[in-house]
Amino acid sequence: MLYKLYQTSTEKGKNQGLAVRFAAQLQNYICDFLVDLDRHLDKRLVRTFFDLLCCLIRFRDRQNGLVLSELGAHLLSPPKAAAGTKRISNLFRSKKWSHKIIDTYLLTRSKKRIEELISKGIRPLLLWDESVIEKPESWYSEGLCAVRSSKAKRLKRIKPGYYMPPGGTIHVPGFHWMGVVLSGLHVEASILAMRWWSTRGKARVHYSTLRDNLIFNLAKALPKEVCHVLDRGFAGRPWLRKMFEYEQNFILRWPKGFHLIDLQGEEKKSWKFSIGRRSMDTTRISQQNRSQRKIGVYYTQVFHPDWPDQPLHLIISRPGKRRRPWYLLTNLPIITHQDAWEVVFSYAKRWKIEQVFRFAKTEMAMESPRLWVWENRL
Repeated sequence: MLYKLYQTSTEKGKNQGLAVRFAAQLQNYICDFLVDLDRHLDKRLVRTFFDLLCCLIRFRDRQNGLVLSELGAHLLSPPKAAAGTKRISNLFRSKKWSHKIIDTYLLTRSKKRIEELISKGIRPLLLWDESVIEKPESWYSEGLCAVRSSKAKRLKRIKPGYYMPPGGTIHVPGFHWMGVVLSGLHVEASILAMRWWSTRGKARVHYSTLRDNLIFNLAKALPKEVCHVLDRGFAGRPWLRKMFEYEQNFILRWPKGFHLIDLQGEEKKSWKFSIGRRSMDTTRISQQNRSQRKIGVYYTQVFHPDWPDQPLHLIISRPGKRRRPWYLLTNLPIITHQDAWEVVFSYAKRWKIEQVFRFAKTEMAMESPRLWVWENRL
């Protein structure tokens, strides 16, 4: 009996020591931001900000996302839940700071990291993607608009032994979300910029306006060595026009049905560039089941019909049988096979931002907070 009590107390002491070390690491990680925040807010609100961040990390869960009253109970103690909730409310309602302070901090930290990557000879990659935050139970919060529900799409999948699900696309209340993540080959990812917008109410912003402002701010603040990595949803004239206008490097997954011009001046669809062409080089990559998969690569110089004076390269990655090839369009110079492989693996790195969205929705429960005011939510 005494041994069990001793063992329990020892494990409790170890857990407390581990929690203290994690809190110290978190404080060191956001120390610069806390210093900037202290210039605008009272030190009590700064302390509330850090304690609230610790609570969000400790009690992160998608199914049990915490409302403000529950966060107030964890911030102080259950008997003092009302006082803790008031502290959080005072932090959110303060007019002395806004979400722009966080945006500036993320951009400043990313600039330092980009300089470090360039000094090491690593090309910085800006991974772009879009998502939504679904609030199906909400209705009166500021900024809500109709978004396409990915949850409903998963629930509608036909399962043996069940009735036919309803057809059509299901829209629910929510917000649109665009994110940019900084990464590189063999480098971990970090958040560079996040934007939320709506198509209704006070938070209404046109998509083209948001896109142009974000590209302009990044092109103005970051060095020319960075490379934008974009998925098929970004393929088209508007995005290419901005990349050429601001002289940005990019890797864009090009739809196979979109047209390009070859060296002979013939305009044809992307998939026709690889007909009868063998792979210029092959390699083997490891999969999750520890097996090896052979992939090939073929590349050629092309031009876009609207910008015939801009030399581009089309890299076709062939992942093997029963797998669709990647058609990657880039303005990076492709001279050797190694350059082509670097483009392929750089695009594969785009999966990191998919993980960022998944982690933010599941582990950090970003769809759970119940806030009325749009600025407070940001």
